Amino acid sequence: MRIRNLFSVVILTGVFSLLGAAIYVIMDAVDVAFTEAAVGAGVSTVLMLGTLALTTREEKASSSRRVLPAALLSLVTGAILIYGTLDMPDYGDGRAPIHLHVAPRYLNDSAQEIDIPNVVTSVLASYRGYDTLGETFVIFTAAMGVLAIIGRGRRRRKSGTTGEADK
Repeated sequence: MRIRNLFSVVILTGVFSLLGAAIYVIMDAVDVAFTEAAVGAGVSTVLMLGTLALTTREEKASSSRRVLPAALLSLVTGAILIYGTLDMPDYGDGRAPIHLHVAPRYLNDSAQEIDIPNVVTSVLASYRGYDTLGETFVIFTAAMGVLAIIGRGRRRRKSGTTGEADK
């Protein structure tokens, strides 16, 4: 909340994504870790650095009146999220509902239902197909938004108008 140098913020965001990927590896979610490292630390950092090249390196000064409501909203949201996770089963608990109902069905029936021998592929490609499509759509939309922002800065420069990106 206090860093005004946007380059530092971009680098810290990339480091955070890499640490998140490491945590996913520790939790044996290597596919999610790979995606987090590639998209979160790799592509997102490159796109943010590209956007930073078209803008200023420092955030505009803002009044301290706006920081307090944002910090308060963040704390309240964090408290609600923590409260929502209190009734979740412990990590690795064999008696968790997912281990009693969903996982055995995927392991036992996916080869017959989907006709794909690899269980992970059958889950990602078929059972969670709409979820995977949604994730792909979100990444595509974000990439198009960044490309539109980058393209707008280039058009300004070509037309000879002076904007914030040129100062």
